[in-house]
Amino acid sequence: MRTLTVDAADVAYGDGVPVLREVTVTVRPGEMLAVTGPSGAGKTTLLAAMAGLLPPATGRILVDGGELRDRDRGVGLGIVLIPQENGLAAILTAAENIVVAMIATGGTPADARRGTADSLERVGLAAQANQLIDELSGGQQQRAAIARGLALRGDVLLADEVTSELDAANRQKVIELLRAEAERGAAVVFATHDPEAAAVCDHELHLADGVATLLR
Repeated sequence: MRTLTVDAADVAYGDGVPVLREVTVTVRPGEMLAVTGPSGAGKTTLLAAMAGLLPPATGRILVDGGELRDRDRGVGLGIVLIPQENGLAAILTAAENIVVAMIATGGTPADARRGTADSLERVGLAAQANQLIDELSGGQQQRAAIARGLALRGDVLLADEVTSELDAANRQKVIELLRAEAERGAAVVFATHDPEAAAVCDHELHLADGVATLLR
């Protein structure tokens, strides 16, 4: 399993003014970090940098001490991102979305089928496995994206507002699944507006006005 470190990073889009300045935080195997803050504070931006999608303007993103330079490197290091906009292919079924992702990251077809069935069961979507994404509700689509992230069994799991469309029961189930990923040994980063969800994490990084403050 891997340790993810953000080291004095300024994060900006292109040559624009940094959205985040001098962010420093470390997430170790088995830990859950909540990233909190108001809308527009930079939660999605920070997770994009952690995933290798957005190189920092200054500072570094490190995985086990080595610099993360791009998304391909991030995938190779086992960094899984569950995006806020679910990122699922609408023309595929819930199961197909997961199978394709697992095979693309080196899984065998047999492993992909087993992992897909297991992850959909864990999020309560076994009965919807063969439905097209467009046929699912917003909450079901969100759970399908979570199932895909779980199936990939990353060393680092980045979850961006993944409970926003869920009812209370499913929200609690997803928080428990994220905690189970940490117990498996993954480093988990969970961006959330929900103070109750943040409270179950080991640490909280609060973003406001471009500044990141580690609250605990």
